[in-house]
Amino acid sequence: MTAPIRTTRSSVALTNGYVVPVDGNPVDGGTVLVVDGVITAVGADVVVPDGVRTLDVGGRWVLPGFVESHGHVGVHEEAEGWAGDDTNEKTGPDGAHLRALDAIHVEDEGFRDALAGGVTSVVVKPGSANPIGGQTVAIKTWGGRTVDEQVISDAVSVKSALGENPKRVYGEQKKAPSTRLGVAAVIRQAFLDAQHYAAARDAAAAKGEPFARDLGSETLARVLAGELAWDQHTHRADDIATALRLADEFGYRLVINHGTDGAAIADVLAERDVPVIYGPMLTSRSKVELRDRDTGNLARLAEAGVRVAITTDHPVVPINFLVHQASFAVKEGLDPQVALEALTVNPASFLGLDDRVGALTPGLDGDVVVWSGDPLDVTSRAEHVFVTGTEVYTWEAGADGGRGAGHVRERAERLAR
Repeated sequence: MTAPIRTTRSSVALTNGYVVPVDGNPVDGGTVLVVDGVITAVGADVVVPDGVRTLDVGGRWVLPGFVESHGHVGVHEEAEGWAGDDTNEKTGPDGAHLRALDAIHVEDEGFRDALAGGVTSVVVKPGSANPIGGQTVAIKTWGGRTVDEQVISDAVSVKSALGENPKRVYGEQKKAPSTRLGVAAVIRQAFLDAQHYAAARDAAAAKGEPFARDLGSETLARVLAGELAWDQHTHRADDIATALRLADEFGYRLVINHGTDGAAIADVLAERDVPVIYGPMLTSRSKVELRDRDTGNLARLAEAGVRVAITTDHPVVPINFLVHQASFAVKEGLDPQVALEALTVNPASFLGLDDRVGALTPGLDGDVVVWSGDPLDVTSRAEHVFVTGTEVYTWEAGADGGRGAGHVRERAERLAR
């Protein structure tokens, strides 16, 4: 894929704010300057160039846009039923050749909800029906005439699943894999095949001979080469152990997704520096592997030294509730600074997006959110949301008879260039 076209780029200076860069100390009375869609300065003594729009935020909190590191927005559309659900291709257990990008509908209502919750980036992933679900993609939650113009990176990760989901899906079809050992075998065999494939491909290239390409093996070869992370859906501690075992066998970069029972082996994850994208939290224990899920487990993981992020698994939990999950985790012992890192710099780092998003740092995209107060306070709300310097969401306090309402800059507006 060619380099993605960035979303509409604008310039703005947000002044007189309580600026929380997340990767640095807060600045009271600070300014964030975005020029042509990119952050150019953050601090107390920023000179605003002539002609740049200035917004005095009156002491409100200013943070980077949040990063949802595991969601299905756009591929599992809200209020569309089966017609809008393209999350899982359940016709074969190895979906390494599939790409979430090919199923994203940019007009899914979830993108509007994301903006209301201060979420400006999301890693969209296939579902967990298959041992190997397909390739993920990181996109902005606003801005494109097509989804391709919202892409941050299409070289992020491959989604894989252990545990109940794949064994249930294929067990109900009366075919393999129908057990945990069968699921692991599918993954193991696919990587063995990819190793042989890569060796044969490279040998053919060295001899200048033609070679028959295979989409799935190409993708897994990129995982083996370290170009793509391995996003491993897994809840129970024994399944996490299997994920670690497979990663040791093939040497790929592992990121645990969900990890709701991970606190049981937090020291092991910390020793190996395997990060965890934790959640969703605001759900019932709907299956056996969630029996030991506890919001406090996130704090236990972080206290052990595990790098953590937070997921809504949208639409399992609405994406605009991402920050509320962080608030509940703080209530159960998570350090507030770690909570903010889990929404911003950590997921950006895990998934190789930290050269574009995740902090208020010069050189990164101007994805900035003005909050009415501390975003971890459940009474706070996102009042102004900027994506690459363009204001795309505004809270209008006097709207709807004084109850207030959010306004999203809609497609017709953003295409009027």
